[in-house]
Amino acid sequence: MEKVNIVIVGGGPAGLAAAAAAYDAGERSILILERDSMLGGILNQCIHNGFGLHTFKEELTGPEYAKRFEDQVEARGIACKLNTMVMDISPEKVVTAMNRTDGMFTIEAGAVVLAMGCRERSRGALNIPGYRPAGIYSAGTAQRLVNIEGFMPGREVVILGSGDIGLIMARRMTLEGAKVKVVAELMPYSGGLKRNIVQCLDDFGIPLKLSHTVVDIQGKDRVTGVTIAEVDSRNKPIPGTEEFYSCDTLLLSCGLLPENELSRQAGVALSPVTNGPVVNESLETSIPGVFAAGNVLHVHDLVDYVSEEAAAAGRNAAAYVRGDLVEDRSHEIPLEFAGGPRYTVPATLDPAKMGDAVTIRFRVGAVMKNRFVDLYLDDERVLHRRRQVMAPGEMEELVLKKSMFEKHGETSRITIRVEEA
Repeated sequence: MEKVNIVIVGGGPAGLAAAAAAYDAGERSILILERDSMLGGILNQCIHNGFGLHTFKEELTGPEYAKRFEDQVEARGIACKLNTMVMDISPEKVVTAMNRTDGMFTIEAGAVVLAMGCRERSRGALNIPGYRPAGIYSAGTAQRLVNIEGFMPGREVVILGSGDIGLIMARRMTLEGAKVKVVAELMPYSGGLKRNIVQCLDDFGIPLKLSHTVVDIQGKDRVTGVTIAEVDSRNKPIPGTEEFYSCDTLLLSCGLLPENELSRQAGVALSPVTNGPVVNESLETSIPGVFAAGNVLHVHDLVDYVSEEAAAAGRNAAAYVRGDLVEDRSHEIPLEFAGGPRYTVPATLDPAKMGDAVTIRFRVGAVMKNRFVDLYLDDERVLHRRRQVMAPGEMEELVLKKSMFEKHGETSRITIRVEEA
């Protein structure tokens, strides 16, 4: 059995950033395991711009952003195994993987960083009635077909779901000569960034129908059309509101799910809200020495935040291997929230173990306007931020500094509260 101090599962933006940061923190025994034939993960098919504004202070495409981190990993001589599928991670941090060259093999890891990313919600999870004809794709699959394989899925398109991938594919299909008839969204608000609604739909005259969903798919061998209808407050179709659109392609952009089958098998505690691991201020899961970052932890809106979060996980993994990370969890304080947030990352925090500052990220459950976001230590308000608009599609963050705890003294409760201005 091979021994490696830090094993990183996933060679996408999170895995690459974690590896580079662990190396810079002094660790040299690092191995990246990636199931694809190249590093970069999902960024390789995201050829649109808008990446890197926070990290590199310039606008890059997805492949350009990934290449920056690939170059960092290569320059540091960090080992990686491509075309390698991780089959199991034990609670003792024994990683079982396989590939064509080595067959089935095991690695005894000092620490593990989970960076497997996320996947799209499938048609089977949506309960759409109708036959199963050709022409139904997830938006991410269509993106790969167009941008990497050079294959055009169809010419007349309806998109269900207004997540960022769906919005971007509405623009991409239009630029490739297809006619995007409509984007239907079940919720009364879009799940994507405001800038993507403007740049991908408004600029191309593509209609967005909120509170609508697909109620029927026509066609046996190939999609010939779809019927959408308005939904009520319980998301049930309203009779009499049906609209038919002829099309040969239906793209589904109905949400992303963290890829946590390995985490679940290992016994990592998962959040019922995010479907990602529950982590503390070090991004350490319920299993000591197993860390998580990026979209496997919770779905991000910007890859820059993925890299920032993963770098912290990489540094903390290196600290764990060195023995610098105290394993006493008896003083961890759960983060409470009220008035809008659905979860927080991290979920718990130990003031004695945190660095100079911890970034707390969360999402709200509905569109909120003109609100204050307050952070309390016990009953003392230590942060007071105004937000003009908050939406489920965009992550919010607060920076909690260690100096706040030092001024406050002993703390037993940390609360994030959203209140009307």
